[in-house]
Amino acid sequence: MNDQKDYQNEIEELLEQLTLEEKIDMIHGCGFFRTKGVERLGIPGVVSSDGPMGVRMQFPDDSWVPVGKTDDYVTYSPSNSAVAATWNPQLAHESGKVLGEEARGRGKDVILAPGINIKRDPRCGRNFEYMSEDPYLTATIAVPFIQGVQECDVAACVKHFAVNNQETDRLAVDTLVDERTLREIYLPAFLAAVQKGGSYSLMNAYNRFRGSFCSESKELLDDILREEWGYDGTVISDWGSTHSTKGVAEHSMDMEMSVTTDFDAYYLAKPLLSAVQNGEISEACVDAKVRNILRLMFRLKMLGEHASERKQGAYNAVAHREATYAVAKESVILLKNEPTGKASGAGEERLLPLAKDRLAMQPVLDRKGNLISMRKRRIAVIGQNAERVHASGGGSAEIKALYEISPLLGLKMALGGNVEVCYAQGYYVPDPQRGADELVNWQEASLEQRIMGGGEPDSEEQRALRKEIEKQREKLLQEACELARTADTVIYVGGLNHDFDTESRDRADMKLPYAQDELVQALLDINPDTIVVMIAGSPVEMPWADRAKALVWCYYAGMETGNALTDVLLGRVNPSGKLPETLPVAYTDTVTYKNGEFGKEGCVEYREGIFVGYRYYEKEQIRPAFAFGHGLSYTDFALKDLTTQVVAPLGEGVVAQEDEPVVVLTVTVGNTGDMAGAETVQCYVSDELCSVERPVKELKAYSKIFLQPGESGQVTLTLPRSAFAFYDVNRRGFVTEAGTFVLHVGNASDRCVLQASVTL
Repeated sequence: MNDQKDYQNEIEELLEQLTLEEKIDMIHGCGFFRTKGVERLGIPGVVSSDGPMGVRMQFPDDSWVPVGKTDDYVTYSPSNSAVAATWNPQLAHESGKVLGEEARGRGKDVILAPGINIKRDPRCGRNFEYMSEDPYLTATIAVPFIQGVQECDVAACVKHFAVNNQETDRLAVDTLVDERTLREIYLPAFLAAVQKGGSYSLMNAYNRFRGSFCSESKELLDDILREEWGYDGTVISDWGSTHSTKGVAEHSMDMEMSVTTDFDAYYLAKPLLSAVQNGEISEACVDAKVRNILRLMFRLKMLGEHASERKQGAYNAVAHREATYAVAKESVILLKNEPTGKASGAGEERLLPLAKDRLAMQPVLDRKGNLISMRKRRIAVIGQNAERVHASGGGSAEIKALYEISPLLGLKMALGGNVEVCYAQGYYVPDPQRGADELVNWQEASLEQRIMGGGEPDSEEQRALRKEIEKQREKLLQEACELARTADTVIYVGGLNHDFDTESRDRADMKLPYAQDELVQALLDINPDTIVVMIAGSPVEMPWADRAKALVWCYYAGMETGNALTDVLLGRVNPSGKLPETLPVAYTDTVTYKNGEFGKEGCVEYREGIFVGYRYYEKEQIRPAFAFGHGLSYTDFALKDLTTQVVAPLGEGVVAQEDEPVVVLTVTVGNTGDMAGAETVQCYVSDELCSVERPVKELKAYSKIFLQPGESGQVTLTLPRSAFAFYDVNRRGFVTEAGTFVLHVGNASDRCVLQASVTL
């Protein structure tokens, strides 16, 4: 953060005027989402809010029952997974700007986003809040997102630092990660967030790291973040992640927040005051925290000569809805699109987009051939995710959305009255909150360890519920099949919801819930041309995928999900999303299944090392259902004429954090189809001979290009020296070694059609 003014003189002047009691008031919550200011000096408190998909509903200072008024409806933004699926840093910037403007419009100073933890295992309950299994893609999406937020005089709060990759036992689990894996996989996005993104704040994680809680980890907070990376921003605790006064006071966590109302009893409140007064803890520890908080205030124009210029923000603006739609439509991923067996002018007709002749009304004629009437085409939309809205779930990511367009609503709005759109729920979804006290928010009990584990033991109520589910399931299955038999077109919309993609617990497996597999198989039996749409925040097993001719993947894409998905299905939008994570065939293919190091309580060891996601599947030659970076289009693209130029000496040895470009690639991309569209050119680097084991290849550059039919364009990709480096545990830094590197260029990790070599 060297490019930002540190306001040190102004900070020291204020610090000299503050009493010990006033300083301590500034470093802990006096409400669930605010700290206390110092009125006599004109120092305001800091007001924060969740979350990554929009500004959370308003809560009182001391209750988890929402205020419940109408003034906190907001724009529901695409999840971080959806943003990453665009592979479009410009859209990431726009998404961040929407979030920043809405937070400022709601009077917030800090928005607790984005989440950038690596997707280590498909079952992690918060994967939908995170971006990717790949550190490079995560970093290049997170940096512009952060910058977009902070343009609005609101601080991004990057989370959760660090190695926070499971929800099971999340309050205490100890994560053991070797140094090379830590540096190559789990820290690069955080480094980019603070040094390139300039994130004004950062949130520590709940878990332990190598024995110490992340809120008081000398290694993470002092040695790496402050000393090595030079971070002078504000570190905020996750809510309830602190465990001792001395531990958090003497390490670089600045602001303690929690979920309980005993604010004066927080570790950095009266217990700290007593410890300082008794000489047990130095007041210099308090001063260091106050400096970082004051620096945050100056940067946000909460204090100082530019306070009158602070942006006012806005929420629920028309421009925000337009930006949300722009992200949503580019996040939709076309996984499969096979021919229907019918001929068209250009050859075999593919199932998507839905051709106009499949939607046009059909004439009804009398015996003489005279027109009697027009018969509407009938579309069967089946699956509860066609109608379900998702904004209000997921834990702290919950949103009080101004509106949310479901896929069913989007289709009906687009097709109008000349197409009969019929809906069947298809599968039964029980209410997980049934019987619970509606006045108890999940977060109120979130520090109870039983909430963090694998769920409650089997109960009489659960057994009764299972019987009801089976009865309802059979009824809904039959209704869906009957509808499918009478329809011209069948669209299935299923997947997950926030009963599974949620904070506080991990999924038990990777299977589709609610007996959806049986339903999809039945629909494909009835109509082999059934279009399958999966809405989910993390991978699911799809044992019927080989049978489905058209398969669409959609992350939780915000309030415009239904419109974006509809426009893709109808061909108004050419899909250009790419998978930011691998979709394995089955959970048994994953490295964490094989080493057993996920979802454990007490301690989890990352035994797979650097081989996370596609790095593992390629190493072991395991073919996934759909590879990292995969995503089809309604048009065709050709990549050719790859050239490379070494513009600076590669050099051998330790790589500086700010390294210059050394290799420039150019590739020609041509749109050879008949529809305008976008392609993402991806460059992966492999090291042919190295002193340590390295992945088969690693993503190091990408670029998205939009082309008209018949148009060609040139994409330029730049590789810095760090693109060829690995972390050397002996030299304690990233290094490059002499040798030959192969550059793989294509449009997915498993479709690299061009190669070139550079020699060090």
